[in-house]
Amino acid sequence: MLSVKNLKVTYGNIAAISDVSFEVPEGKIVCLIGANGAGKTTTLRAISGLVAPSGGSVTFKDKDITNTPAHKLVSMGISHVPEGRRIFPILTVKENLELAAWTLKDKGEVSRRMEEVFEMFPRIKDRIGQLGGTLSGGEQQMLAVARAMVTGGDILLLDEPSMGLAPVLVDEIFDKIVAINKKGTTVLLVEQNAFEALEISDFAYVLEVGYSTISGPSKEIAADPRVREAYLGV
Repeated sequence: MLSVKNLKVTYGNIAAISDVSFEVPEGKIVCLIGANGAGKTTTLRAISGLVAPSGGSVTFKDKDITNTPAHKLVSMGISHVPEGRRIFPILTVKENLELAAWTLKDKGEVSRRMEEVFEMFPRIKDRIGQLGGTLSGGEQQMLAVARAMVTGGDILLLDEPSMGLAPVLVDEIFDKIVAINKKGTTVLLVEQNAFEALEISDFAYVLEVGYSTISGPSKEIAADPRVREAYLGV
């Protein structure tokens, strides 16, 4: 479904990504793991049109989308939950979700997606009239994911969904990611919590200082001594 080949991103004279390649098959969860500064977030931002690649290519559904503007990618089926949640703090939960439906003309479809979100995130429904900025960190992350679900799309890009959350909420967020995938959405997950990411994903890629280095089925990657020592602490 998604293919990234020899991707390169530079900021001035600094190479944020030097050579990153990976594949995301339809219907699967693929994770990118690596240390801070490895280029994981920049990779997602390049895919979703938020930064311009200086080399390589991004292909989605057999169409070259390299350098396609971000707003056009949304209607093509790519949803992105950025690092730090990036909800609208001065808007209510309902208003955040309504904004996510801006590309939808069918009000019935909007209502259907809203109900699907409330079924998966009942806590969000309970806070429908509350300002986004007053939600807890876990609730804000749920809202960010829920907003992407309302937008819809064939692939969901998730950037550090567990960052800053209590352990019990981390488990809940990862359970929701699996549930979203089971409903038919392909997932590309960037996550520093390598243990959890490898647990729920089908395939994994390790990024090191701007390069994709180790790849394979997640169970095999989790058993790789290099990965276990560097990222799993065992």
